[in-house]
Parts: sequence; structure tokens; C-alpha cells
Amino acid sequence: MAGIYLHIPFCRQACHYCDFHFSTNLKHKEKLIQAMVQEAVLQKDYLQQESIQTIYFGGGTPSLLSRAELDQLLDTLAKNYSLAPDMEITLEANPDDLSPAKLQSLKAAGINRLSIGIQSFQDRHLQFMNRAHTAGQAHSCMQDAREAGFRNISIDLIYAIPSPDHSIWQQDLATALELKPEHISSYCLTIEPQTAFGSWLKKGKLRAIDEEYAAQQFELLLKTLKEAGYEQYEISNFCLPGKYSRHNSSYWQQQQYLGLGPSAHSFNHKSRQFNISNNNLYIKAITGQQPFFELETLSRANRINEYLLTGLRTKWGCNLEYLKKELNYNIEEEQQRLLKELATNNYIRRESGSLVLTDAGKLLADEIVSQLMIMEEA
Repeated sequence: MAGIYLHIPFCRQACHYCDFHFSTNLKHKEKLIQAMVQEAVLQKDYLQQESIQTIYFGGGTPSLLSRAELDQLLDTLAKNYSLAPDMEITLEANPDDLSPAKLQSLKAAGINRLSIGIQSFQDRHLQFMNRAHTAGQAHSCMQDAREAGFRNISIDLIYAIPSPDHSIWQQDLATALELKPEHISSYCLTIEPQTAFGSWLKKGKLRAIDEEYAAQQFELLLKTLKEAGYEQYEISNFCLPGKYSRHNSSYWQQQQYLGLGPSAHSFNHKSRQFNISNNNLYIKAITGQQPFFELETLSRANRINEYLLTGLRTKWGCNLEYLKKELNYNIEEEQQRLLKELATNNYIRRESGSLVLTDAGKLLADEIVSQLMIMEEA
């Protein structure tokens, strides 16, 4: 089993919080899509004929793709890879792109899951983050998507946006539940250095995110969605029964995947590849048959640490037998004292042969994982 990720590095405008690789210059979009088609052919043996269970169009803003561009990419994958008949095909989209006609086109192209970047249902907060859509469009695109036949929709929400109290966050959650998406991904607002917010913070125009305020909003998120029947199967991801993101779950469960496009990553258990994070250089490298990625051979410590980092974020946790048999690591012996301390503090528990974070542990996930990580062997 394997997945394919396609990075579409274009946006109409830059959100103030985003540090992903993208460009607001769409001039060379056609050339870049052609280069991605070439890369898909060049990389067709990377997954060794594994059955492709998921395809994910991320970005950037994949909803900027024309129907012809989307068809070209999907047709290329169909010709060069072994695609499963029941694939999950996800496309990230902004509400302002999702007109009824666009939604019908996406459905006809074979997209069967939408991931909509709503972020907030409050115009004031959307403007603060420099989002291109309005609260009205956030509502209408969900209704239009249902009418177009989409029955698997995820929405993104951001919490810890500066506000006097938690009332706006509570309103956002209430509105989201009224729309009944199958899946909700919710992330804390972060201020990265190479963003508009990062610049504002440096100049004193913006305060750092208050950790206690963010933790309170996270706890509200957990309580509200649990009461509404959503399962938290990864720290930032919630779904109605059986509606996990199959693609993202494959990342967390160490399944291999191929990333296409500038800045995309690939993983095949033994190594990682990192594509060039520059649109023009990526196009030149692909068309000129030059190296377009960096290769990192994964050490045993790399693989163990990555499994801890991804696995502990999920409801399934880190399987102890997998650590022993696949990675030759008996964590219960090697980290006996630390695991006992974490269990005593109710941060971690042993469940069905796996190590799993408790709700209290999820609030400290990054710190716990950093403590459990091992050093590279000499």
C-alpha cells in the first residue's frame, strides 16, 4: 500500500501565517504542471509497483488547477502507477474557488474527498489572517459541495487567534458542527519567522501566542467535538465514525509515499527525498534532466525517532512489536525510567501492545516525544 502527494505551489494571495512553499505568481503554472507530469513518469518505479490507495492534491491551493490540468495529472498517474479501484482522492480547496460549476467539475474528474481551508467563520479573523474568502463563502461552499454530491468533506479550523475571550472560538465550533463535515482538522495559530506575522512580531505589532490561552482553546476543541460524536484519532484531526483521512493516516503509520512537485517529500522506508523548493529551478531541473531532489538515507535512529514523532500523535500510538521487530528497539527496556515517570504523571499508557498518549499527554506531545527520541549511534 502506498500514496501519492502532489504539491501545487500557487496561491492567489499569501496568508499571513503560512510558511509553506508557494508563489502568488501564476505565470508559469502551465510549465510547472508539465514538469510534474514529467516527474511522475521519471519516478514511476519509486514505489516498486505498490498499489496506490490514496492521492492527495495539496499546496498551495490545488483548487486553482483547471479541469484540463487536473485531468492531465490524474491520467498520467493512471498510466504509470497501479491505482486501487477504491482510492481516496483528496483535493485541498479554498472556499472562494468552490463555485457550483467548479465543484461539479472536480466531482466529474474523480475527486471524492475535499479538504476545505475555512480556518474561521468570522470575517474579522479571516481578514486578520489575510484569507481570500468571506464567512459567507465558507457557509455556501459547504452547501454547494453537498449539492454537487460530495459525501466526504474535511474542513480546517485555526484556534488561538487573538481575541478577548473564547466566545468567537466557541461560535466557530458551533458553526462547524451545524455544517456537519465528516472530518475536522484544527491547528493552533503559529507565528513562523518567514511570514507576515513573524515580521509583525519582530516589529512589536503582534504579540506572541499565549500558551495558556491556546491550551484552553484546545481543551474546548476536544470537549466540543467529543460531545458531538467526533473521534480524535490524531492530535489535530477529528472525524465522524470511519471517516479518517486515509492519506494522512498512511503517513502516521509509516506507509510509503511519493511526493511530486516543488518542495514535495517522498518516503520508502529506507530513505527520504526532498524536492527543490523553488518553482523555476524545479522546472529547469526536470526539463533539463538534472537532479531535482536531495536524498537522505535514514539511519536506525532516524526511523525510530520519526515513528515516535508520528505514531504518538495518533490514537493507535506506537506499536511495541513494530519497534522491536522492524526497528530493533525495545523501548520498554531502553526508556524504562522515563516511561514509568510519564505513566505515573498520566501522560502515557500501554494499550493493546502500544504506547498511547493520554489527553493530558497530548497537550505536551512535542515535549514528550523530544524526551523519548534517541541519539544517533556513533
